[in-house]
Amino acid sequence: MDETKRYIQSFLSQKKIDISSRKAALFEEFASNETNINAVKIIQENQKIIMQNWILKNRIDDILTQTVLIPNGTVNKKYQAKIDFAALGWNDIVFFEIKGLENSGLVFDLNDEILYGVPEISGDLKLKAMFRIEGEAEDSVLNEKIITLIVNPDPKSLWKNLESDKNDPFWKADVATVSDKFLDKNIVIASKRGRSHANAGSFREDDFAFKNFKEIGWSVVAVSDGAGSASLSRQGSKLACNSVIEYFEENLNAAVFNEFDAVLAAHHQKITEETSKKISHFVYHNLSKAAYFAHQKIVEAALKNEADLKNFHATLIFAMVKKYDFGYAVLTFGIGDCPIGLLDKELTEIKLMNWLDVGDFGGGTRFITMPEIFQNDKFSSRFGFKLVDDFSYLMLMTDGIYDPKFVVEASLEKIEKWNEFLNDLQGNNEDGIKLEFNKDNTEIAAQLSDWMDFWSPGNHDDRTLAIIY
Repeated sequence: MDETKRYIQSFLSQKKIDISSRKAALFEEFASNETNINAVKIIQENQKIIMQNWILKNRIDDILTQTVLIPNGTVNKKYQAKIDFAALGWNDIVFFEIKGLENSGLVFDLNDEILYGVPEISGDLKLKAMFRIEGEAEDSVLNEKIITLIVNPDPKSLWKNLESDKNDPFWKADVATVSDKFLDKNIVIASKRGRSHANAGSFREDDFAFKNFKEIGWSVVAVSDGAGSASLSRQGSKLACNSVIEYFEENLNAAVFNEFDAVLAAHHQKITEETSKKISHFVYHNLSKAAYFAHQKIVEAALKNEADLKNFHATLIFAMVKKYDFGYAVLTFGIGDCPIGLLDKELTEIKLMNWLDVGDFGGGTRFITMPEIFQNDKFSSRFGFKLVDDFSYLMLMTDGIYDPKFVVEASLEKIEKWNEFLNDLQGNNEDGIKLEFNKDNTEIAAQLSDWMDFWSPGNHDDRTLAIIY
């Protein structure tokens, strides 16, 4: 009663009607009237409804205008983003769903509040968040909030893959692969044109070659990276690799190498200054001739084609390997920025078999086409030798592999980086592509070729990798 009286009195006051003492009894009677009491109750209930409606409306508007940021996605790349209700203060939302995900490759898990999947379309996806909050009727129209998800195109799709000119006199396949036996082990090699060359329809500049010389028990593998700035480097790299094989086809005779076998056997029994010197002399004498033979073959090609020798610029690394009763002898030569890595059987040690010609600025690399390298004081340091009981992997690669996977030269001497690299090869990568290193795997060359399509921003050079395992 008192509340009704106060309400009516306040209402009349707002209308500038004051109750004088003379009218007090009349007001008491008026305020006690049942009709007026019910009228006040109706007014107060309506006011309460209005207030509740305003609170709901205001809360919905707060949610609708609230900024919700979710990470950008990329087409064909796994995506996951949490729409954290607690962090957003959405504890009063009693119904929630997202529409607009059709054909997007994404789904929304309400229980975990996770938007996930593999985006299939690029652009600004306008996702419709349909929701209802506490206090709204169960059959009320759902509120609609737009959440924008930016999906970037697959960067790979932005690159063209134009065929190289097959009518060019120095044309070679954009992709080359091989797998075979290598002594009592196996070898797989893949060489693939880089995206930068595919985008312009230019040629694969890397190359490789290998051969098993079964009659005397040696196997040879060579890898070369043609210089991107040299117009005929694709031919330079091809000549470099094939010439190494050609040299040993003509000069790898038993008479010469039987003597070396005896020195190695003695060296295995006891390392002496004499055996060390004989080995160094043999490695230098034979491998330097092979390297110079390759150089001369490229010089001849330049003269024949009336072209400048620098147009054939190419790096060259190669390894000779033989298995003995007491282990494996690994002999190497290297010029340029392509590494040769020898991993021990337990994968606990890495031996970098060559030093890299790298500089702090462009021009640091040296090439087999440069005659001055054969007179340089450091020429003898370009040869490597290692006698090991066994090994797990011997790898030769161009910088198209080395740059994205090892980044800096110092990483090439860290066994943990090589183990990371092996894990990558065996499937620990974004694409889930793996090489199965077993002797019965006839698909390993195709697997290596597929693996070479890995994406690495800024690294789009030719890629060549030879693995003895």
